[in-house]
Amino acid sequence: MKNTQDKLGRTLRDLRISVMDQCNFRCTYCMPAAVFGKDYAFLKKEELLSTQEILRVVKAARKLGVAKIRITGGEPLLRKEVVEIVSGISKIGGIQDIALTTNGWLLPRFSDQLKEAGLTRINLSLDSLDEETFKRMNGRGKSVQGVLDGLDAALKAGLPVKVNMMVEKGVNDQDILPMATFFKKRSITLRFIEFMDVGNCNDWNASQVFPAQKIVEVISAQLPLEPLDPSYRGEVAKRYRYTDGSCEIGIISSISHPFCHDCHRARLSADGKIYKCLFSAFGTDFKKAIRSGVSDDELTHKLAELWRDRDDRYSEIRHQLSKKDRKVEMSYIGG
Repeated sequence: MKNTQDKLGRTLRDLRISVMDQCNFRCTYCMPAAVFGKDYAFLKKEELLSTQEILRVVKAARKLGVAKIRITGGEPLLRKEVVEIVSGISKIGGIQDIALTTNGWLLPRFSDQLKEAGLTRINLSLDSLDEETFKRMNGRGKSVQGVLDGLDAALKAGLPVKVNMMVEKGVNDQDILPMATFFKKRSITLRFIEFMDVGNCNDWNASQVFPAQKIVEVISAQLPLEPLDPSYRGEVAKRYRYTDGSCEIGIISSISHPFCHDCHRARLSADGKIYKCLFSAFGTDFKKAIRSGVSDDELTHKLAELWRDRDDRYSEIRHQLSKKDRKVEMSYIGG
């Protein structure tokens, strides 16, 4: 049943798994404190998929051709079983890449364990090196040094790291060049992400988007860049290399240059719903099916049928849609 295609001819190759809806940060574009305050009702433990339930979904996805897994949250390192989950996935034959997206705060505690469990790489979120800007954006007043300590811990453990910077005009666009300079010196790939209209609580407006091409221009004016070919079909980031050969950057341009036509990703929420698009309003409940006693073959068939019915391409048609349309929060399915 491998290479199942959706209505637009896209195969399912990547699965992103949120293992926890909670986070120790309150980033303004993802989980703003004004919404996710002390009275916010996060999922109870019994509402989360268990380790074995997550692994059953991964095995079903693998039968359909999935070879890349991304562990996300919320903040996935808040999940007590995160190392066990990574270890279980690494033992599933054919899974070639297991990545984890994190704010880095807990990496000094977990990096060695994750490496030993079979994690392939880390995607580290860091939006500014300026202390005041970073404290303001993370919503908890946490110091940037804590994230840099996490980065060092991951590298020391032998885990490759890419750094993700979400760029919002008037908030941290002044930090584009300092970030590029800092990570170029360390030969670490830095990826810039256009501020996206994910969810309903980040007060997104198109005027806040700092477009991809302008990001390239800002960097290249001081640190010349040249474009690179994609590493593989469906790669999210457009790649550029510094002309001195030191390292590269990536640009994720969901707003200015949507890439829906080549999207091969599904997302599993912490409470067991499959979302066919980052901007979906509703997910399909797999937890209910699992806990009702369906067989592995039935679970695989359910996932295949869901994917075959997929025609999502939100970023290509966002301007045709009503701003009142609800979307799942990024903190719920991990971006």
